[in-house]
Amino acid sequence: MKSKDYEYKYKMAEQYYANKNYGYAQQLFEDIFPYVKGSTRYEDMYYKFAYSYYYQKDYLNAENLFKSFVENFPTSTRGEECDYMRAYCYYKQSPKVELDQTNTNKTMQLMQAFLNTHPNSERAKDASEIIDKCREKLELKEFKGAELYYNLGFYKAAAIAFGNVSDNFPDSKKADEYKLLVIKSYVKYAEMSYEEKQKERYEKVISECNDFAERFAESKYAEEVAKYKTQTNNILKNLKNEQAKKANER
Repeated sequence: MKSKDYEYKYKMAEQYYANKNYGYAQQLFEDIFPYVKGSTRYEDMYYKFAYSYYYQKDYLNAENLFKSFVENFPTSTRGEECDYMRAYCYYKQSPKVELDQTNTNKTMQLMQAFLNTHPNSERAKDASEIIDKCREKLELKEFKGAELYYNLGFYKAAAIAFGNVSDNFPDSKKADEYKLLVIKSYVKYAEMSYEEKQKERYEKVISECNDFAERFAESKYAEEVAKYKTQTNNILKNLKNEQAKKANER
């Protein structure tokens, strides 16, 4: 770093990079940028500079440098790779399911943009798989939120939340399970309701059961849903009889 010989610095930066000593390589690359800029070495050094951050798991700075690479060298043969790596850096920053999923959403946006721009890329399969993984994470986050409502006894909120998961991820392998949980939540909600509200809320259960039958006729949960429908119809009949009895007593 103290040397005034930029050629020597450049040589040592390359050597550090080749030996995977990315911290030293990064410092030297940054120091000699003004010397190399505009030369035939600039593109290659910028590329390695971005990767030196990536290999140190500084994905925030790496993402910005991969983005800048594409902007600074639009005709580079490495442009497609850096386009992908920019999106991949967001994927590496995608947090645990319980946390804010801004980076997960950004990953999906950038990976989809990559696929649109480079549909024939050898990285297209990986990009599609990452999009699927991100979608699964977002689905799980929504499910956990709905499940929390259910476990806390907020059954109406749970029903709405499970319904949102089912609607937001219609191609999910668990879409029918989410719909079943909507029905279970509305059953619980109706059971806990004041008598004057029960009829309306049990009718909502029937409506959800009918919707399930239309959407998931072949589901393994179809028989369970049919039982809920039968039980709910019986409850509605009893409620109707009780109301009629009270009316006659008056």
